[in-house]
Amino acid sequence: MAFELPALPYPFDALDPHIDAQTMEIHHDRHHATYVNNLNGAIGKHPELGEKSIEELLGDLNSVPEDVRTVVRNNGGGHLNHSIFWTIMGPDGGGEPSGRVAEVINSAFDDFAGFKDALSKAAVGQFGSGWGWAFLAGGKLQVKGFPNQDSPIMEGGVPILGVDVWEHAYYLKYQNKRPDYVAAWWNTINWRAVEDRLSKAG
Repeated sequence: MAFELPALPYPFDALDPHIDAQTMEIHHDRHHATYVNNLNGAIGKHPELGEKSIEELLGDLNSVPEDVRTVVRNNGGGHLNHSIFWTIMGPDGGGEPSGRVAEVINSAFDDFAGFKDALSKAAVGQFGSGWGWAFLAGGKLQVKGFPNQDSPIMEGGVPILGVDVWEHAYYLKYQNKRPDYVAAWWNTINWRAVEDRLSKAG
């Protein structure tokens, strides 16, 4: 069964002025679509892989045939990462979380300011292309930068909140000012979606 490009859950311009419409259109319709197409090309060589979810494939890469393992890692990771990324953002986002999300953050980082600082530094400091991820591992919220399209799932974690720091995610508006982009991205976060991801993680 082929993987599909998920629809963007809001208009391309919904995240303005923080992320511009042209960036969103190119990012979703071209970059994410390419990851899906390349992933399906690899799956086509080993149809049995299509019976697994993307989480199952990435969580056990050693079980993926070697001839397509790198393609699945890079493009499957890109597909999963972006599928999460679109949903944890939205119009009228930002601010500080409440409820269980706030409790989990405060337990691991003392307060929201500490969490925001840690995730921002992980994202801005990621050398080259990659992501800054907040994820559950060992029952605790952790923060770390990941290269390329790698996912916390590859290390046994459950991704909760991530920011894409590939240049295609921000270069049209922010050029080389990654810190400015990451700072603006915090204004797009849909905390209800993050709460939903946290609840499903257990």
